[in-house]
Amino acid sequence: MVPLYAQDHDYSQYNVLAVDDIPINLLLVQKMLSRFNFEIRTAANGKLALDAVAQKKPDLILLDLMMPGIDGFEVIRRLRENPETADIQIVILSALNSNEDIVKGFNAGANDFIMKPIIMEKLLTCVVTQLQVVESKRK
Repeated sequence: MVPLYAQDHDYSQYNVLAVDDIPINLLLVQKMLSRFNFEIRTAANGKLALDAVAQKKPDLILLDLMMPGIDGFEVIRRLRENPETADIQIVILSALNSNEDIVKGFNAGANDFIMKPIIMEKLLTCVVTQLQVVESKRK
């Protein structure tokens, strides 16, 4: 169910990057978000995520934390250090759900944190909220 305030909004102008090393998780996120009609790109690890951001800056990143090589915490750190990417909205989607992990994610610079398994309504509401922030920054 899409939040009522999002049903009549055109999201086609937004670019979302989903990052997870497990392909089925990326497919699940894409399916959950398909109704929004925005451009959704995917990356299978932290390095590919940083490369994708360098190619085209997304409005929102949905980011897993536990990935081989460059993990999600490091991706956030690098994005926040760079003035070109410091303002990207970042939502962590992770099975790491201890209070310590959640605090670490927010301290790294995440804008929100969703625990896996992902509840579709929570993801939809979170994405709409983050894109409203992007829209308000544009104005």
